[in-house]
Parts: sequence; structure tokens; C-alpha cells
Amino acid sequence: ASLTPSKQNEYTGLFEGKNLILITAEAFTAEVIDPELTPPLYRLATKGIRFTDYYQPASAGTTGGEYQNVFGMLPTAGGASFKGTQNHYNYMTMGSQLDRLGYYGKAFHNNSYTYYDRHLTHNNLGYSDGFMGYGNGMEEYVKNRWPQSDLEMFQGTLPTYIDKEKFNVYYMTVSGHNGYTQTGNSMTARNWDLVKDLPYSDQIKGYLAANLELEKALAYMVGELEAKGIAEDTVICLTSDHFPYGLSDGQYQELVDYEVDSFSKYRSSLIFWVGGLEEPLVVEEYCSNVDILPTLLNLWGFEYDSRLLAGTDVFSNGTHVAVLADKSFFTDKVWFNASTGEVRYLVDESELPANYVENMIKYVKTKFSLSADILNTARM
Repeated sequence: ASLTPSKQNEYTGLFEGKNLILITAEAFTAEVIDPELTPPLYRLATKGIRFTDYYQPASAGTTGGEYQNVFGMLPTAGGASFKGTQNHYNYMTMGSQLDRLGYYGKAFHNNSYTYYDRHLTHNNLGYSDGFMGYGNGMEEYVKNRWPQSDLEMFQGTLPTYIDKEKFNVYYMTVSGHNGYTQTGNSMTARNWDLVKDLPYSDQIKGYLAANLELEKALAYMVGELEAKGIAEDTVICLTSDHFPYGLSDGQYQELVDYEVDSFSKYRSSLIFWVGGLEEPLVVEEYCSNVDILPTLLNLWGFEYDSRLLAGTDVFSNGTHVAVLADKSFFTDKVWFNASTGEVRYLVDESELPANYVENMIKYVKTKFSLSADILNTARM
């Protein structure tokens, strides 16, 4: 009740009536994107809506990241947060919102359909045709290896919905999973020849090779959408579940041109792409994955109470902040490390409103308490 709700803005309804493909990509990061190595990914990231200060925290691993992406809430119960939604009336998800408009919907994952209890949670996200993983249908499309192929998943499943009048689908990928050796990762081995001559250590080459399977999958997807003539009517929204924590900071440093530390390693890429929107919209607000859902709700023109989500529509006039799992945060004025109490000022301290840091610390804490209260009380 103490929060000021965000309001409609010039981007409200920009994507109204369009199809949605929402993708949580395993251990993906901005550093995978390269104009020569990954041209389809580069196109998706640099066209459409481009985010200059997007952060992808490591919140309770894969399921925590998924929870933030799908629900716009912080995983205050760790890895159990998503599991706690299986008995909720999940009204706010894009699965539920677009289902009420008559969209065909389905969620997909190319690893075991029962892992993290996804057979319970993902069947309750509002998608009209439920959830398919390996073990309840996906085995028809992907080979049984570790990790499974994102390309095979996209090739097998896209024909099941691409001809629907309106569709709304969700993918949780697995090809980019850690263990980036040729003997331990089938996707690293599969794509090794494409990276073997790059100027990196074998671990980084392995990481990039694993993510090239996602690149191939997206190339296939965009190609099929364009061949069907519906790319301009379909939005692809892609983010990660977490930064690539299977790499050490020293290894990750090979990929980036800035110093990797407890703040910077969470910097990533958020893709909002739709065919025809080739002149990019640039979002310079600090944001993180809890902001995805409220932004999607606004872009589709849904009326909703923004105070019921921990995230904020990036196009709104609200307070914009990227929040990490330990209550650290980034704004356009300061970076605050909750573990150490360190404050990095991006502007002169004299330019800050009175008690700015203290008020932002309270604001972020409130986001966590809000998330906990909703998770613990919003039962069916």
C-alpha cells in the first residue's frame, strides 16, 4: 500500500495481439553473443529492444532464475520457491494472461520432465496444453544424452504450434549446462570444431561450444517464423536462469573487457525481439529478471496492479533497480553490496537525494518481504 503503482506509458500495448516465445536459457550470458560466431543471436540482441544495464543474478540456481523470469518475484524460499507455486492460482503469469485471451499455450523442457517437480509446477503456469519434458513426450524429439540438444527440442516442438492462430509458449533449455568438456558435455563435443581455434582456454571454448546449440536453435526458429510470414507477429523474449557459475571468475574474465567482481559478473543480456522492429528501442534503466514479467504485461497492454510484483516495467516512471539474491542492488546512482556494505557512487554524493542509500536498502528489503508474503499466502 505504501508503493506508488506504475502507470501506462507510450509503450503500453506495443505487442498487443502478438505471439510470445519466452525462453529461459541455461547459463546464458551476454558474452556468448558475437556478430561472427553467433549471428542470429547478435541480430536478436541488437535489434528489437536493447537493454544496456541488465543483470541476471544467481538466485537459487536454475529454478530460482526461472521463478524470477516467470513470476516477477524474488525466490525468498530459495529453490523451493517455484515448487511452492504448484497449488497457487497463478493469475499474473504470461501463460495465464494470454490463455484468458484464447491463445494456445505450452511449456517445454528438454531434460527430465520431473526434475525440480516441473511436472507439477509447469503444468500450473496457465498454459492451455500444459508442459512437456523428457519422459512425457520430449523423448520423441531429442536424443537421450547429456545435456540434450536445444536445436532438437525446437525442431521437434515448433511445428506443434506454429500454425495456431495465436500461440504463447515457454522454453527452459539445457544445452548450455556446466561441465564444459568434450567428454562431459555432448553439446561441447558436438560443436567443438566451431570454437577450437578461438583464443581462449579449453573451458571457455567448451562453454561457447555448448551455447552454440542454442544459437542453432534460434537460427532455426527465426527462419521458420520468417518462412511462415509471422515473424512480425511473434515476440521472442530470451534471458538466462543465472550467470555461468560453472566458470571461475578467472575463466570468465577471458570473455569480458571489464574486471570481473561480485557486481560485474552478473551483467548480462535480455532479448526482446520481434520481426519488423529492426530499429532498436534502447532501455538504459538498470533492471534484472524480475522486471521481465511486468514489462511484458505492459507491452501486451494488460491492466494489472504493479504493486503485486517485485519487478517494475522498464518503460515506467517507477524506481528502477537491479536486485541480486543477497539484497545487493544497482541503480543509476549507486551500486550497493549487501554482503560487505560497500557503496560505489556513480554520481557525486552531493547529487543524491537525502538518505538515498538508506531508503533504497529499505525499498529492496520490501521487495523481498513482498515476495515472501505472496508466495506464502496466494493459495488456491
